[in-house]
Amino acid sequence: MKLEEILQQEPFRSDAALSELLCNVHKLRDALRSLTKEKYARINPFIESVFDWKEKGAVIFGKDKNITVYDTCTLVGNVEVGENTWIGPYSALDGTAGIRIGKNCSISSGVQILTHDTVKWAVSGGKAEYEYAPVEIGDNCFIGTNAVIMKGVKIGNHCVIGAGAIVTADVPGFHVASGVPAKIRAKVIVSDDGVSFEPVGAD
Repeated sequence: MKLEEILQQEPFRSDAALSELLCNVHKLRDALRSLTKEKYARINPFIESVFDWKEKGAVIFGKDKNITVYDTCTLVGNVEVGENTWIGPYSALDGTAGIRIGKNCSISSGVQILTHDTVKWAVSGGKAEYEYAPVEIGDNCFIGTNAVIMKGVKIGNHCVIGAGAIVTADVPGFHVASGVPAKIRAKVIVSDDGVSFEPVGAD
């Protein structure tokens, strides 16, 4: 609905202060949109432009850790995150049974990390219990966009999880895993010359 149409509806039509507030919110949105477009060549969701991305990380995990958590990220329960880790927009971290993420990790947009499920509860008509198991992600890991990490999974250090992967089993350190369900695709080679990937063979 356009702003002009909203202002003609109650309670805005009869409340001048409320109407002014709404108009100012729209002005703020437009100003922030112009700023981020000019400075960063991007247009964020309104809430992401209003608040500092590192502020949420500092409040949750402590100051001076350089942890970025977008405001559209949902965190539930016990979530531990190491320094210099970035958690992107629209991700969901279900720490009901505990999540530990190491340092220098990149958790891309839309990633879901789950530590419980209600499968047996649902199909049993509510008779079975929920099932819980913690998730661990090591240091220096990249989790691709929209990847899903299921309960009980452990991912070692220096791992890459491909975009859209569904990870149902452990991934040893220095490996690439992708696909549905995720399978080991390559080894991660880290040297003074940089990073390379060595395929481990076809399915």
